[in-house]
Amino acid sequence: MPDSNFAERSEEQMSGAKVIAQALKTQDVEYMFGIVGIPVTEIAIAAQQLGIKYIGMRNEQAVDICAEELGNNVKPAVTLLGDISAVSKQLLEELDKTSWVYPPESKWWKSLREKMKSNEAASKELASKKSLPMNYYTVFYHVQEQLPTDCFVVSEGANTMDIGRTVLQNYLPRHRLDAGTFGTMGVGLGFAIAAAMVAKDRSPGQWVICVEGDSAFGFSGMEVETICRYNLPIILLVVNNNGIYQGFDMNTWKETLKFQDPTAVIPPMCLLPNSHYEQVMTAFGGKGYFVETPEELQKSLRLSLADTTKPSLINIMIEPQATRKAQDFHWLTRSNM
Repeated sequence: MPDSNFAERSEEQMSGAKVIAQALKTQDVEYMFGIVGIPVTEIAIAAQQLGIKYIGMRNEQAVDICAEELGNNVKPAVTLLGDISAVSKQLLEELDKTSWVYPPESKWWKSLREKMKSNEAASKELASKKSLPMNYYTVFYHVQEQLPTDCFVVSEGANTMDIGRTVLQNYLPRHRLDAGTFGTMGVGLGFAIAAAMVAKDRSPGQWVICVEGDSAFGFSGMEVETICRYNLPIILLVVNNNGIYQGFDMNTWKETLKFQDPTAVIPPMCLLPNSHYEQVMTAFGGKGYFVETPEELQKSLRLSLADTTKPSLINIMIEPQATRKAQDFHWLTRSNM
């Protein structure tokens, strides 16, 4: 009899996975992202049973708040440590109590406007170049021409992200996602997937434009399968210069290999030239394009935006030695190692 009662009580007990799922549901969590395995699988199943949408990822990500990182890049006048949502709320509450604004005719504003004007002129000059292969600015100029004003813009990479920030515009709050000042690699596709889930559920027809450098794409490129599995509204643009910062063109690559084994002569920053990353997308059922000219870029982006049934990847070849304009501040390019 006691054994029977124990069995009945055991059957009534809730599993740890269900407890976690119920806690998430109580906190109004709508989406759950995870790497399949123990204990994620059990928690994911329990979450789906409660109506939480689960997105199974291929690459693990992490976020933390670390006081030691404050001032790691540039020494700040003031540091704020805390949850970004809570701190932002506190700042807004204090700003609501005063009507103070920074004087628009101050020396700082004047120098800032002058710098903005000179940067815009330099960017336009670079974007207007007709030579092939294209440079970063030419690519982003033609992409910007067709970007929907309500799209999410995700960017990841070194020059790709830095230049993209100055050329690719977004017009709505919380519609730009990138690696931030530390240049963390591997986060771009994860950001895009999360944004696409929100767009798909809340604003059907809204696109996520994910701009990746070819090196950055390599960190989590297999998330393309995740994108196709859930048929997410994402257009991936891989800005391909055959390397990390810079690479070799095909002729230079072949000539270099004539001398020794590639492990002895290929610079560490070089990647395989003309890699067809678009075929990763087509392998999983999406659409892929390999482009080398502004006209091909314009056409492929137009087709991708028009087709709302499948995600796309546009592999954009640029000059392997292309770089960004000179930087005024050494801390923008120096290493902290």
